[in-house]
Amino acid sequence: MLTKEEYKRYDRHIRLKEIGVEGQEKLKNSTVLIIGAGGLGCPVSQYLAAAGIGHIILVDHDMVSVSNLQRQIMFTTNDIGKPKAEVIKERLSAMNPHCKVTTVLQQFNKENALELIEKADVVVDGTDNFSSRYLINDACIIQNKPLVSASIQGFDGQLSVFNYNNGPTYRCIFPNPPSQEEAPNCNEIGVVGAMVGILGTMQATEVIKLITGVGKLLSGQLLLISGMDMSFQTLKFKKNPKVTNISTLGDYNFDFCATPDNNVEISIYQVEEMLADTSQTLLVDVREEYERDIDDIGGIHIPLAELEERIDKLPDHENIIFYCQSGKRSRAAIDVYQSVKQNNAKVYSLKGGMEVL
Repeated sequence: MLTKEEYKRYDRHIRLKEIGVEGQEKLKNSTVLIIGAGGLGCPVSQYLAAAGIGHIILVDHDMVSVSNLQRQIMFTTNDIGKPKAEVIKERLSAMNPHCKVTTVLQQFNKENALELIEKADVVVDGTDNFSSRYLINDACIIQNKPLVSASIQGFDGQLSVFNYNNGPTYRCIFPNPPSQEEAPNCNEIGVVGAMVGILGTMQATEVIKLITGVGKLLSGQLLLISGMDMSFQTLKFKKNPKVTNISTLGDYNFDFCATPDNNVEISIYQVEEMLADTSQTLLVDVREEYERDIDDIGGIHIPLAELEERIDKLPDHENIIFYCQSGKRSRAAIDVYQSVKQNNAKVYSLKGGMEVL
């Protein structure tokens, strides 16, 4: 039942014949799991809380960094270094105290995926890497939960609703992750902040439609959006039984930019200790020239895109530490180095990159 205050708060929803009191009560009684509290997670959580979703579960282990502020507009400069999910919870609770917000400050992984998804009526994918997308898709299939997914790169975005009423899934249109050669290079990935807002609010709209049972969902359809000319295109696809017969979670360690290996990531304090203890430690900056002009911590400079062809110019050292702005390109640099150099050097990536300094 809605309270008197809720009748006033959601008046513009209730006036819609497609939603009404019954639809608003459905929103109030629903639980939405949002995986990723970043560019997509910000707008989708904000609009769902405002719409009257009863319970939002936010899953994200990341901290706010200065580079997030260009597109993740729920955060401010004062939030840098704080857990993203906790900051969003505070904002949503202030905006709508009727919405319960639960935060899970963990990485979404095989160990917690099924348990978290089981709690939700609808799952929203706000992640930015292939490992998470396939894991979320497969876990939703196992738990029979609908998935509202979006992704953005540059001026382009795409949106779909997967596994609705046992319908087509993410794997039905993207059966397997791309190869390392097909995936975009970490240092080439950029995004227009406004496009993130567009796709996030569209995700929220699909969630509202799904819960209230109104309209036509993007199930079996992939909506492609180009911000360059504001064109919209819809691709239809069907369920493929060969890729939807999933009963257990598999191996999802195939993301090239966003899935770090904890064995090779080291903190800035460990970097300082290694540089102080031995002259056999080499520091390599794999950012672009303009980034290095802003700030750097020394070492040799070789942009990631040039690393493979210039790798022989690196002097031999016992320890090689790559660093970049966020830690993603430096992790990719390790893969490049180890695929070319066959030596006994220990190779590391500065965890969190320059953003943690």
